[in-house]
Amino acid sequence: MKERTPLVTHIFTADPSAHVFNGKIYVYPSHDIPHDGEDNDDGDEYRMEDYHILSLDNLDADCVDNGEALHMKNIPWVSKQMWAPDCAYKNGKYYLYFPARDKDGIFRIGVAVSDKPEGPFEPEESYIEGSYSIDPAVLVDEDGRSYIYYGGLWGGQLEMWQTGKFDENTPRPVGKDKALGPMFAELNEDMKSFKTEPKHLEILDENGNPLLAEDEDRRYFEGPWMHKYNGLYYLSYSTGTTHYLVYATSENPDGPFTYRGRIMEPVIGWTTHHSIVEYQGKWYLFYHDCELSNGINHRRCVKYTELKYNEDGTIQTIKPYEM
Repeated sequence: MKERTPLVTHIFTADPSAHVFNGKIYVYPSHDIPHDGEDNDDGDEYRMEDYHILSLDNLDADCVDNGEALHMKNIPWVSKQMWAPDCAYKNGKYYLYFPARDKDGIFRIGVAVSDKPEGPFEPEESYIEGSYSIDPAVLVDEDGRSYIYYGGLWGGQLEMWQTGKFDENTPRPVGKDKALGPMFAELNEDMKSFKTEPKHLEILDENGNPLLAEDEDRRYFEGPWMHKYNGLYYLSYSTGTTHYLVYATSENPDGPFTYRGRIMEPVIGWTTHHSIVEYQGKWYLFYHDCELSNGINHRRCVKYTELKYNEDGTIQTIKPYEM
């Protein structure tokens, strides 16, 4: 594959979660369905119904679409909008985590299981108890403990849970209000339930103060990802409205995290959603943009590019259309 070109063009793919399993790269994207409806801030244009898992034998190989791995029609609790997924390996099984709206229109997080990284995946009967919002990302740490990070503002409904219950009329944090961080919980050994009560992660500025809602260049919006580099936890995410990919670091998986900088400047399209993975001694950023569709937000394509660190552990900012 060539850097910064679509992995596949026969379908529209987005929100790539990349992992190395059995020496191969597997990418778990959402699958955009083309339509002529309008875009809006609640994301109604994203009508995804299934998942196709992509794989590469190596970065010089062609990308393979392994076919439909899971469809909403086979998940009892789902009504629509199967958005950005992730996958984790543990206990000899592969666990696919995905958000979708339940029968009441509330986003929940489900899990499906397979013996193979490419699926097909068998979904659990119901969503993870206590879960809500979107964009699950799972880290299986070196000590075997597993953590899930999730949550997205606006259409992702994260701010609607501030009272502890779903309320679509809950005011969004604005101005000097403390920004909402992503959710965090430890998973049980079965990888299908929360071991700890979910909590918001704290993201702090260079002075140790919480980021504010008005700080749209740095505050959390959606798309969390967690990876480790030299023993440090790197929380990366999208700022949404300002279209940056940024990151914060901590010595602990549940923070607090300190904002460190930008990973990528804006791409073509409203926002981006990414993952970071090490492969054969180098690090790579997988992301999406709307270049293939000339800017149509719900017709995206997955790409990758090399990600480089400075000696102090900071990440070099990527300009997506400059090589």
